[in-house]
Amino acid sequence: MKKLLVIGLVAICALILAACGGGERVDASAYERIHRALMGMESFAAQASVTYISNNNQHTYETIMAARASGEYRIEVVGPAQVAGNTTVFDGTTITQFNPNVAGRILTTTTEAPERVEILVTQFMRNFINSNDVAISAATVDESLTTVLEASIPGDHPHMATSRLWVNNETLRPVQLIVFDGGGNERIVVVFSQFEYNVNLADEIFQITEELPENEGF
Repeated sequence: MKKLLVIGLVAICALILAACGGGERVDASAYERIHRALMGMESFAAQASVTYISNNNQHTYETIMAARASGEYRIEVVGPAQVAGNTTVFDGTTITQFNPNVAGRILTTTTEAPERVEILVTQFMRNFINSNDVAISAATVDESLTTVLEASIPGDHPHMATSRLWVNNETLRPVQLIVFDGGGNERIVVVFSQFEYNVNLADEIFQITEELPENEGF
């Protein structure tokens, strides 16, 4: 409750700052509904394009992803064709990767890659709730009003300092998530084409054996 109160106070401050600074005004009613939806999120399933940006180039992947608030996730690459089928799952204990294009198709590890987990809305909310440095603002995306939540990313990763989540004020669904480096440069851009809250995700989705589970369940 104390954390929720702090977030509420931050929202009020954001409203005042937006009004005084001449930016788009945060819709307090929309933020309240968005906050309720995100805090009540037990799981999600989405389709999204994910673009990784370096100093010299960028690469975009089409993905299907699903995750639980408790930490389990599955990310499957469906495009471009040369990497389609690459799948990473976390069952709460072990990270398993599947690559259909190599002989040893299954790799098991316990080492998390922030470049992977920070594209998940569940991870963003974990950062937002636990961060002492959050911000709330408003923006228009594709002619739709959105509320923008910002949180710092824990650790000292050189290219991942903060992230922002744009949420549609009407549908309450995330529109995009962007990870920034310490200089404010975009490093990862996630654009959601579909997003569903609180999807019933079977445990098998977060496991990989020689017979890779189909993604039809989400």
